[in-house]
Amino acid sequence: MMVRAQTSHPLDPLSAAEISVAVATVRAAGATPEVRDSMRFVEVVRVEPDKQVVALADAYFFPPFQPSLIPRTKGGPIIPTKLPPRRARLVVYNKRSNETSIWVVELSEVHAATRGGHHRGKVISSKVVPDVQPPMDAVEYAECEAVVKDFPPFREAMKKRGIEDMDLVMVDPWCVGYHSDADAPSRRLAKPLIFCRTESDCPIENGYARPVEGIHVLVDMQNMVVIEFEDRKLVHLPPADPLRNYTAGETRGGVDRSDIKPLQIVQPEGPSFRVNGHFVEWQKWNFRIGFTPREGLIIYSVAYVDGSRGRRPVAHRLSFVEMVVPYGDPNDPHYRKNAFDAGEDGLGKNAHSLKKGCDCLGYIKYFDAHFTNFAGGVDTIENCVCLHEEDHGILWKHQDWRTGLAEVRRSRRLSVSFICTVANYEYAFFWHFYQDGKIEAEVKLTGILSLGALQPGEVRKYGTIIAPGLYAPVHQHFFVARMDMAVDCKPGEAHNQVVEMNVKVEEPGKNNVHNNAFYAEEELLKSELQAMRDCNPLTARHWIIRNTRTVNRTGQLTGYKLVPGSNCLPLAGSEAKVLRRAAFLKHNLWVTPYAHDEMYPGGEFPNQNPRVGEGLATWVEQNRSLEETDIVLWYVFGVTHIPRLEDWPVMPVDRIGFMLMPHGFFNCSPAVDVPPNESDLDLKDTAIAEKPVQNGLLAKL
Repeated sequence: MMVRAQTSHPLDPLSAAEISVAVATVRAAGATPEVRDSMRFVEVVRVEPDKQVVALADAYFFPPFQPSLIPRTKGGPIIPTKLPPRRARLVVYNKRSNETSIWVVELSEVHAATRGGHHRGKVISSKVVPDVQPPMDAVEYAECEAVVKDFPPFREAMKKRGIEDMDLVMVDPWCVGYHSDADAPSRRLAKPLIFCRTESDCPIENGYARPVEGIHVLVDMQNMVVIEFEDRKLVHLPPADPLRNYTAGETRGGVDRSDIKPLQIVQPEGPSFRVNGHFVEWQKWNFRIGFTPREGLIIYSVAYVDGSRGRRPVAHRLSFVEMVVPYGDPNDPHYRKNAFDAGEDGLGKNAHSLKKGCDCLGYIKYFDAHFTNFAGGVDTIENCVCLHEEDHGILWKHQDWRTGLAEVRRSRRLSVSFICTVANYEYAFFWHFYQDGKIEAEVKLTGILSLGALQPGEVRKYGTIIAPGLYAPVHQHFFVARMDMAVDCKPGEAHNQVVEMNVKVEEPGKNNVHNNAFYAEEELLKSELQAMRDCNPLTARHWIIRNTRTVNRTGQLTGYKLVPGSNCLPLAGSEAKVLRRAAFLKHNLWVTPYAHDEMYPGGEFPNQNPRVGEGLATWVEQNRSLEETDIVLWYVFGVTHIPRLEDWPVMPVDRIGFMLMPHGFFNCSPAVDVPPNESDLDLKDTAIAEKPVQNGLLAKL
């Protein structure tokens, strides 16, 4: 019998067909028709494969086709005939019983001659997870909005504020978080925020410009009924600000700019990257692209091809696993704004379909993303992930003052990105790969501020008044990058450690007679509790992930260093309710040994989660050794947002992030072989020309 060819790499996201098979298998396994009818499918993802399975796939079945990934045996390598079947993991919410369950389904191809041409799955396991609530779904949001707008006391409260047309009303359901036992997960709850537009026939009006204050609503999302309602305080709607919208300038009493010339980026010979399925190669880098409804973009199997040293691994898995947005206003309802946008909502399932010409420029390769919807169908976001090259200024330059000769190299980077909208905010997530071996993680924040209304003459010190009767509360945005590192480690090897570097000033004395001496001092982080660290720009603090058994030509251990960008820590008090669920925000860096089930720093189900310190802060209490192991870095970075008048009506992009930089990884700079004229076959020309383009929106921007 001829072995069937492998069609999907173990790290590839689930296809639409695989999602359908997984859902159908679980639904068929329901004990009764009532159980099957009440199943709601929150998430269907591929089970993360064992690292040895990934090595097997990369050695014999898929690029990079590197047999050296498999350890040698006395009798020679045993070449397998096939890989283990892929498995799907499903989070299912039972709307009738209010129970959450996790299912694992094996996805097996069945020959047409034996099973009528159907593809079927097999349930491997299922379990009910007690006392949790899974993320909310867009279907629930729409139902919640309709229920609130149809609630007679709500209509009466809006009538007091001069609003009778419910088509003007926007109801944004927010998860309740956890502030007391009333928020316990025995009920599926939402506390909506209310806004009101001024024109029902203007679909792109900025409805967030008119928040409705003073109305308390609590919705039972399981039964979709309003269970608490109170009109606590009559606050009149802010006046219709003529600047509130983000439409064309003439609609806001002005004009769009007309003095900017169109800019067009062209690559006449095509891109320098190569794509095979989800496998990407570019300028000695190669990696795989993945995607989940919770994390969004995932970068797998990151490696650099280093001449005679071959393909050198850097990281097994890179992603953003959580983000938290705590607000600093103690007044209702703003004190409850503590969104876990990944764990309560999902970054990936809120992603955009990107459009060539605005979100990304140049020669673009797009990747689609497939998700289950609440009913179990499959939704596809086309053009969800963008892959493209960018000119990035100067990579290096030197001019000899004696000869007047100058050498300069342009920097080219490969950018992989996706953008999502969570209510009023937009978040764009990027992984940039550079020719000199750097990897940059970047988050761009934009969109519209979450606002509050003020009484005439009222002033609040917890925000900025940005328009008459309208203020923007202070708040913070925190992101957690989980980096499963593998610096110079093949699968199965656990030869990494983390050292912290700080600059020290030499004490005055015989070693510092001129009082100018300072040096870098390293400290090995030996255990998890020791590795709970914070940024310190005063000592240029950074961290190096080193391979304990590989050296460079000077005899130093090879490594990659984590270089922080701008950062902050939470400003909420130590007893703040948000820190019960988000204890991982208390430090900028955490380090753990790899464990298959340690994926999300706030636990898998942070929605209405009452448990203190669940997740990362609990795992590190084991104080496991880090001296030589399979290292996972958890880097927490954020920004404190004090709104400006210039953040109204739209908030221009703010950027934060960090760098992973080679530190003794290469024997010399990888930038030395970047060609000065970009004319070789390995790097295609990029021309930036000011030419007319058929895109009026670009001219407006």
